[in-house]
Amino acid sequence: MKEGLFVIEENVLIARDVYKMRLVGDTSDVTTPGQFVNIALENRFLRRPISVCDYDESSLTLVYKVVGEGTGEMARMRKGQTLDLLTGLGNGFSPVLKGKTVVIGGGLGIAPLYALVKRLDNPLVVLGAKTKDDLFLIDEFRSVAGDIFIATEDGSMGKRGFVTDIVREMDFDCFYTCGPLPMMKALVDVIKSMSMAINGQLSLEERMGCGFGACMGCSVQTAHGAKRVCREGPVFNMEDLMW
Repeated sequence: MKEGLFVIEENVLIARDVYKMRLVGDTSDVTTPGQFVNIALENRFLRRPISVCDYDESSLTLVYKVVGEGTGEMARMRKGQTLDLLTGLGNGFSPVLKGKTVVIGGGLGIAPLYALVKRLDNPLVVLGAKTKDDLFLIDEFRSVAGDIFIATEDGSMGKRGFVTDIVREMDFDCFYTCGPLPMMKALVDVIKSMSMAINGQLSLEERMGCGFGACMGCSVQTAHGAKRVCREGPVFNMEDLMW
């Protein structure tokens, strides 16, 4: 974990209430797709945890949704402003699973999967949202993935329905996913019904206090006892989750 100042290079609307912010600064502690940063905002007691969408040796890309006053303040920020970030937080994805791979994202959980897909070997990608207005980075995923499949609840883009409707018709050996908890629980149920031999990693979304393991506020029960999403997670192996 490292604290540092980052300069905003871009902060643009990319979907309904969803913004992409690119920041320049010391990214040396960001080493794995699926990690997150904790952002200090003026007059806000708690930092805001935001997953890293992409990173390189000098910049970070964050994708966030305006859901309250803190993220609303972020949406009003402009190029050249600085932000205080804690970087290198959490344990991210381990792109070591073998075989035919599918990456499954839902809602804002699509964001941290982009850096992962860039580092995998031609994976299949399944993205889901309520409507096409909530989807983002579609062209970016198409440029780095194998095939890409889309599901929207209202049928405005891709298949009408849920990501599980697509996944149950696919053949694969392993998966990575991030999205709303009900989506991921339904996904695990479908995958377990297909084959017990499929391995997977899931990135959990939980409300956080400190963001680095001190307050225990984001703990979840696993097969190995209580684990902190911000410290031992946010990524867990499927077999460790008690679903």
